[in-house]
Amino acid sequence: MDEEDEDGEGVEFTESAFRHKISKRDIKHALKTKVLDVPLIHYPQKNAIIGFDRAGNPLEILYNEIDDFRIEIFHAMKARKTFLARLGLKEKP
Repeated sequence: MDEEDEDGEGVEFTESAFRHKISKRDIKHALKTKVLDVPLIHYPQKNAIIGFDRAGNPLEILYNEIDDFRIEIFHAMKARKTFLARLGLKEKP
């Protein structure tokens, strides 16, 4: 994902992105503070991000690449311990 803008332009959201009550502001903040951005091995054009909400909590975000300049967020939630562990990361104490 290219970080060509700081305002979240080029970022689209599906309704399911908000299923876990993560705000658009926190998702955009997590995109700016990401520590990991990797493709999902068995799902072409789907990617996972670990970033932080405005309170410093880790979020897991899944997105589709629409084109070189746009992504579509379809999942965002507090990062699960199992998700972090699979990526070799730990939740803050």
